Amino acid sequence: MKSYRKELWFNTKKQREFINITPMIEECVKESSIKEGLLLCNAMHITASVFINDDESGLHQDFERFLEKLAPEKPYDQYKHNTYENNADAHLKRTIMGREVVVAITDGKLDFGPWEQIFYGEFDGMRNKRVLVKIIGE
Repeated sequence: MKSYRKELWFNTKKQREFINITPMIEECVKESSIKEGLLLCNAMHITASVFINDDESGLHQDFERFLEKLAPEKPYDQYKHNTYENNADAHLKRTIMGREVVVAITDGKLDFGPWEQIFYGEFDGMRNKRVLVKIIGE
């Protein structure tokens, strides 16, 4: 069995962003030369997420509205965590959107359903953060 590991780094221009990282992940699959196996992709920071969904701008706006209703950024004093950094909402948003995805690799390609894409979700941005890509298989 072969193994591949790579870190992808992000520094978003906004506090919250959704970035389609599917092309980067597809490049990792090519680099790995693994034809049959599993890909794990996970955010290495507790205020960021990796998830699978559709790449549709209206849906991304819906995510933003939904998350802000569940875990509003302000007022900062509504959260006990906000004593050092005002990012408690980002921790909660990450928990809702998830830490990682696992995708099958079949015949050297991501084995997706229709419309599936991999996204990096940033909830406390404008600083360097990383995503781990780990691929195992033959």
